[in-house]
Amino acid sequence: MMLALNLDALGVRSILLNTELRPRWHPKGSSHNSRTMEHFRRLGLAGRIRALGLPRDYPTDVGYFTRWSAWELARLRMPSEREKAATVAAAAPTDQVVEPILRCNQMYVEAAVFEHLRTRRCVDIRFGWRCDDWHETADGVEVEVVEVETGQRRTLACAYLAGCDGGQSAIRRKLDIHYGGDSVERQAYLGGAMVASHVRAPELIPSIPHAQCWQYWTVNAHIRSNILTLNGVDEFLFMTQLRDSDDEPDEALIRQRLADSLGKEIGFDFVGHWTWTPGQALVADRFSAGRVHLCGDAVHLFTPTGGFGLNTGIDDAANLGWKLAAMVQGWGGPELLDSYERERRPIAFRNTGMAKNLTRNVGKVPVSPALEEDTPVGAAARAETGKALATFGEEYASIGIQLGVRYDGSPLTVGDGCVPPPDDPFRYVPSACPGGRAPHLWLRDRTSLFDHLGPGFTLLCFDAADAEAAAMRAAAERRGMPLKVVVVDHPEGRGLYERRLALVRPDQHVAWRGDALPDDCSRLLARVTGG
Repeated sequence: MMLALNLDALGVRSILLNTELRPRWHPKGSSHNSRTMEHFRRLGLAGRIRALGLPRDYPTDVGYFTRWSAWELARLRMPSEREKAATVAAAAPTDQVVEPILRCNQMYVEAAVFEHLRTRRCVDIRFGWRCDDWHETADGVEVEVVEVETGQRRTLACAYLAGCDGGQSAIRRKLDIHYGGDSVERQAYLGGAMVASHVRAPELIPSIPHAQCWQYWTVNAHIRSNILTLNGVDEFLFMTQLRDSDDEPDEALIRQRLADSLGKEIGFDFVGHWTWTPGQALVADRFSAGRVHLCGDAVHLFTPTGGFGLNTGIDDAANLGWKLAAMVQGWGGPELLDSYERERRPIAFRNTGMAKNLTRNVGKVPVSPALEEDTPVGAAARAETGKALATFGEEYASIGIQLGVRYDGSPLTVGDGCVPPPDDPFRYVPSACPGGRAPHLWLRDRTSLFDHLGPGFTLLCFDAADAEAAAMRAAAERRGMPLKVVVVDHPEGRGLYERRLALVRPDQHVAWRGDALPDDCSRLLARVTGG
C-alpha cells in the first residue's frame, strides 16, 4: 500500500493485488518509527495515523515484572502522544525529531492506509485477487490473476511488477532468489516458535497494581512473556513461546500462561492467534531481476526486537517508488532501478543485524531461581535482573537506526569530499553530506522544512540567486522531471546544510549540494536520476 501511495504522489498509476479482501485484522508490529512517520507525513497521513490506537494521555512505558501483579524489576519511561506533541511544539529550530516514534499497532494503521488508498485516483485496488503467474515481455510484464471468490481469470499488462508478498514470496521464489544470513538461535526467550494471541481482557489493567505501561514483560525462572496494550482499555497482544511439540497454538496452555504471567486468574476471550519465529536475520541475495522488484519482508526477515521490520519495508517502498515513477514518466536513466538494490540491501543487513543483537541481549538477561522469593537473596536477584533490563532503553529508541540511513557510494549520490558522521544505532547526527537524510529544520513560521519539499526533487536555496534557481528549473523541464525550488531564509539552516544549495530526492535524501550550480545542470540531473 505504501509503494502504491509513493507512486500516486508522483501521478503514476498502479494496480494493487491482494488475496484477502482487506488488510488482516490481527495485531502485528506496534512501532512506527520516526522515519516511517516522516514518510506518512510526506504522504499527508501522519495526523490521521497519530489519532489511532492508544489514548493521547496513555504512557508508552515498558515495564518488566516478576509477574504483572507482583514485583516491578525495571521500567523504561516513555512519553504519551500528548507529551510528544508538547516536546515537538517547543523544539529548537534544528531539532531533528519532527515526527516522534508512534506506538500504534499495525492493524489499525493498515486499515487507515487502506481507506485512504480508496480515495486515490491513481491506485486501482484489486483486493480479493491472486497473482497466479507472470512473465516478462519485450516492454513490460504480463501478470496472470485470479479472483479468489469466483475463479475469474484475467491477464494484466504493466510496465513493472513489484512483489511485496512477504516472507513466503511467490515472486521471489519464481525468480530463484534466496535468503542468506542468520537462522534461529535457541535461547531462553525469543529463541523458538512463538505465538502472538489477540485477547480481549477488560479485567487485565485493573488487575495490575502498577503504573500503566504500553508493554508489560514477565521475567521469572518459570515463564517469560510479554503483552502489548492495543487500545489502552481491553485489547492486547500476548506473546509467549510454544512448546517444541506444538504444531498449532494450544489455547488451554496459552490461557494458563497468561494467568501465570499476571499472577492470578482473570476472565478474557481469544480473538485470534498468529504463530511466528523470532531470531532470524535474513536478507535476499538479490532485490530485483529485470522488470521485477521485491520489497519489504520479501527481501528481508527480522526478529521483531527493536521493531525494525515494518519500518525497513516502508523505507524500501519510499526508495523504490520514486524510481519506478521516474522510469514510467521517462525521466529516469538506465542505472536508476539498479540503484534500488545497491542502496537498500546494505541497509537490510545493517538493520537485521541490529535486531539480532538486541534479541541476543534479551536471551542473556540473568534470571535467578530466587527471583520471586521474598528474601534478601530474592531482593538481590531482582536488583541484578532489573539492572540488566534497565539497559534495554535503546531497544525502544535506536534513533540512529531510524534516521541515520545513508546511501554513500550510490551512483545517484554526488559526493563532495565530506566525511559522513559515524553510523551509530543509538545516536543521530544530522548532516547534509550527500547520501543521508536531508536534515530537518523548523522554519520561522514553525512549519517543517519537510512540508515544503515537493513530491519530486527539491532544490533548497540558502541565500541563492534567482538565476541559479531558473537554470535548474530549465534543466528539469527539459528532462520532464518534477522539481520544486524552495528558498530557505534561515541562518541556522544555512549552517546545518553548510552550502548555499542542496538537491533533495523524492525520498528526502540529499543527492548533491554546493555553493554554486555546476556549469551543466542537465548533467547533474542525469547523474542523480541514474543517467
